[in-house]
Amino acid sequence: QVQLVESGGGLVQPGGSLRLSCAVSGSVRSIDVMGWYFQAPGKQREMVAALNSDGSSHYADSVRGRFTISRDNAKNTFYLQMSSLKLEDTAVYYCAAEITDYDSPWPNNYWGQGTQVTVSS
Repeated sequence: QVQLVESGGGLVQPGGSLRLSCAVSGSVRSIDVMGWYFQAPGKQREMVAALNSDGSSHYADSVRGRFTISRDNAKNTFYLQMSSLKLEDTAVYYCAAEITDYDSPWPNNYWGQGTQVTVSS
């Protein structure tokens, strides 16, 4: 059974930095696409950043140049480095991945439980 476990959220001042981690465990054959989403109170969940298996990445306009998505294949973990944080970055952040596991020939989408990031002075 595949699980995604996030860590690294917390309280940070405007202009500060945080790094979120998403550890993938279980019978993972391949992680095809990985991404980070955020959901502010009363708003829909939105994509923040995505990283494909070919190394190409995509970012929301609001975070481009400030956030970086990366992965460590050896640890089956991917990250979101957030810098120059703004008040409007406050949200619950979720990691997600499209994963092919050993129990199914087809990829499935998996989500982490979410971690709170609060930017406040």
